[in-house]
Amino acid sequence: MNMKYITKIKANLSIYTKKKTSNILEGAYNSIYKGKSMNFEDLREYVIGDNVKDIDWKASARSNKVLIKQYIAEKKHNVLFILDSGKKMLADTRDLEPKKEVALMAMGTIAYLVNKNGDSISAIYKGKENIKMFPFKTGLYNIERILCSYEKDIGTENDFENLIKYVLKFIQRRMIIFIVTDIDGMSNISEETLKRLSLLHDVMFVNVSDALMTGYNVYDVDQDSYIPDYILEDEHLRNIELEIKNKIYEETKERFKKYKIVTTTIHKQKDIVNDVFKLLERRKYANIY
Repeated sequence: MNMKYITKIKANLSIYTKKKTSNILEGAYNSIYKGKSMNFEDLREYVIGDNVKDIDWKASARSNKVLIKQYIAEKKHNVLFILDSGKKMLADTRDLEPKKEVALMAMGTIAYLVNKNGDSISAIYKGKENIKMFPFKTGLYNIERILCSYEKDIGTENDFENLIKYVLKFIQRRMIIFIVTDIDGMSNISEETLKRLSLLHDVMFVNVSDALMTGYNVYDVDQDSYIPDYILEDEHLRNIELEIKNKIYEETKERFKKYKIVTTTIHKQKDIVNDVFKLLERRKYANIY
């Protein structure tokens, strides 16, 4: 298999230190359990119900408090990518790059980092004829296969919320879910679906930005036509559009905060690695922006 995406992803990540790329997932979604596990994490004060075998008697004597050892359980996870393959993904981002390419590289970069953690990766999206879902597997060939298939099917008419409902109905396991879509996909997910999704899974959103009405030869994918020049040249209309889009995004983020869902917005391929790292750091430290 020609690993064109994996090769490009490796090149993009190579500008970052080995330490950062290898440690970015440490603690991002590993759960902390009481009792013995694989790695010692820290000490905390004893509470009723803790295993007395985990008491650190020397540390307790020094602090005059009963302290127990807390461990971090290093588990392998099932990581699912829910991908928006709608026609709108054929448009451009705010920086006038193809949304399709930004979505592909964003998904691929996250999957590459997840694979380094040893986790199993799957993806689901609406294909041209039916829903396509890939089995949970590890390995770079699995990622490349998903990306190549997704690339061919972008531009399909789909109902993004129904795709998420399909996941909730038919995939009976706890997962870490990355959802790659745009502000339209994010803002149109119902409250009930968001709530169910967040109760069952750890969820993160990648928002691929939309082009503004600026420049020349701007194509409206929804209307299947070019936007007239007199609209593109109207600065007042552009400012109104930007204000509306920012308002929708801020309102959407506020909705997500209730369910501890973190997001990042990506405008261009050059920023993907930085924006992905920011997303994972927000998840790691529970900073909901």
